[in-house]
Formats: sequence, structure tokens, C-alpha cells
Amino acid sequence: VQLQASGGGLVQAGGSLRLSCAASERAFSTYNMGWFRQAPGKGREFVAWISWSGTSTTYIDRVKGRFTISRDNSKNTAYLQMNSLKPEDTAVYYCAVEIDSGKYGYWGQGTLVTVSS
Repeated sequence: VQLQASGGGLVQAGGSLRLSCAASERAFSTYNMGWFRQAPGKGREFVAWISWSGTSTTYIDRVKGRFTISRDNSKNTAYLQMNSLKPEDTAVYYCAVEIDSGKYGYWGQGTLVTVSS
């Protein structure tokens, strides 16, 4: 499975962006998947997770109530809707599929989100 993240950009604090993660094949629909981010000078951080069916989701506390993860398996695509963005959300955002419990693979190339204050 090849993944490609897109939708990043420059936005002012309080603004919104929607990231997309497009998969190359239908097998994507059988995987749970996650969004991660890496801020400048920091390690990669888990952001959100969604089950293969889309019925279960998990978020880190810092984004709860502001970010929403979703997926459309008919389009082999997952999304991360980000609202009320803060400068500390600035990072390169990556998507990946959960190939085993807690283990991720098939990383996309990342999309840069920059939030100005």
C-alpha cells in the first residue's frame, strides 16, 4: 500500500485545514490507520487513529475537540479535519496504516502544516 498525504499549508491561528491520505489500493480498507506529526526539532508524535471500518477513533488529548479523523473506504482515503489550529500544531503530518497492533508502516511522504500566530 502506498500512501500520499496532502492538504497542508500556511494558516493563521484559529483557522482550519483538512488533510487527506490517499492510498494506492483497496487493501487500505482492511487496515486501521493513524495520523502522526513531527514538529521542527522534535520526534514523531501520534495524533489520531481510526479503525478499518471508521467506527472507532482515538486522539491525543492536545487535539481532542479540535481534530477529527475520518475515512472513506470507497475512495481509499482518510482525512484529518483540523479546526482551531494553534501555532504548536505546526509540523509535518504523516499518515500510516497499522500493520500490527501499535505498529505502523507504509508511511506517506508527509505534508507540512504551518500555523502562524
